[in-house]
Amino acid sequence: QVQLVESGGGLVQAGGSLRLSCAASGSISSINAMAWHRQAPGKQRESVAFIRGDRMNYADSVKGRFTISKTNAKNTVTLYLQMNSLEPEDTGVYYCKAYRLGSEYWGQGTQVTVSS
Repeated sequence: QVQLVESGGGLVQAGGSLRLSCAASGSISSINAMAWHRQAPGKQRESVAFIRGDRMNYADSVKGRFTISKTNAKNTVTLYLQMNSLEPEDTGVYYCKAYRLGSEYWGQGTQVTVSS
């Protein structure tokens, strides 16, 4: 099992920045990829950014503004999402996701609200 806990969300004005973090614990040694997804009010959850090894992919809507990264320590893995030039359309609940041995794990999410 993998436990994921997101943090770093909040309220920010358009044009501002936030950095989200996701702390992974448990059976982390076999995590082979991680991702950030988001869900805006009344919309389906969508992929924002993905990282596997040194390969990163981004949704077209966030390219050039968001950066995904990951650090590994002995007993934990931390996933980050640096979000710059935020827009009201970036508002939503941001979820961390981990892929491990064919299973997928989700965090509880952190709210990001961008005011115009």
